[in-house]
Amino acid sequence: MMPSVGANGDAARLTPTQRANLIEAAAHGAMTNRLWQAALGQGERTAAPDGLPGQPDAATADPLARYADPVDLSNLIALFDARHGGTARAATSGEPIAVDAASCPPEGAIRNLGPNAVHADTLRAAAARSGIPDTALAAIVQAEAAKDSGGRWNCYSRNPRSSAAGLGQFLGGTWQSLAQKPGTWLNAAARQHGWLDDRGRVRPETRTSLLALRYDSTAAIHTIADYARSNLDTIRRAGVPVGNDPATIARSAYLGHHLGPGDVVRFLQGGLGATRARTLLAAQIGTGGASRAIAATGDASAAHRAWLTAYVSRNVQPMRFA
Repeated sequence: MMPSVGANGDAARLTPTQRANLIEAAAHGAMTNRLWQAALGQGERTAAPDGLPGQPDAATADPLARYADPVDLSNLIALFDARHGGTARAATSGEPIAVDAASCPPEGAIRNLGPNAVHADTLRAAAARSGIPDTALAAIVQAEAAKDSGGRWNCYSRNPRSSAAGLGQFLGGTWQSLAQKPGTWLNAAARQHGWLDDRGRVRPETRTSLLALRYDSTAAIHTIADYARSNLDTIRRAGVPVGNDPATIARSAYLGHHLGPGDVVRFLQGGLGATRARTLLAAQIGTGGASRAIAATGDASAAHRAWLTAYVSRNVQPMRFA
């Protein structure tokens, strides 16, 4: 079924091939989302009123209707017009959309960063160095960092319940271990600053300076890329397929970022133990929410899997930036 088009008949301006390409892009995103959930053993679910996992859908409606990041075909057409010499107008308001050549770069380049365009060069550089798609890196930052009212990533993000800080919400211990790992951007920076001793360990007196670097956007983005590369390698060595498309790479990398290398392998190979799952779920949605979710599913591991899979599907969307 075709996504809905505004009553202004924008779709009529495209050739059948152009229209099909736009529909395919939206459908591909939707299918990638569903295949990823299926690979984790998590079917599509509707949201329960309090954010707890709901029941599987009947799946009889428009297959794009419940896509986690729906694409409005009318707005796609408007941007298509602008790219090819027309005037882009928002489908809902009819107001002109400011589009120039810089907003429509060659295929494969990151775009649509909006207020976070200041980070585009760093994302590209980190992608080139690590092999992780720049859109995947942007999606991880989008899921981790706090934002201001305009959607700008807050480089000074801080989790009051832990030591997590910066665009990548790195724990102090994880940041330090990456500074001590040869080949990482952070290791090179730590050596340059003289923060490591002769054995490559962080000097106690320099740890505060090292941790403060989490609030530097360049350091955070490059370290997100290095951590993603490391976690993906760990997942693959464990025999778990990752896939090659940006969405699957981003979500697998995010799971590693969120859970850490040990828990992510256990999660992907069948699920965490009940005690660990309950602890992690409570840390994310509170003790009361975790208890209700576990009561609804009858199993702590299943409740945690349902929550985390839904969260990643909803928040880690590389196509938003492509």
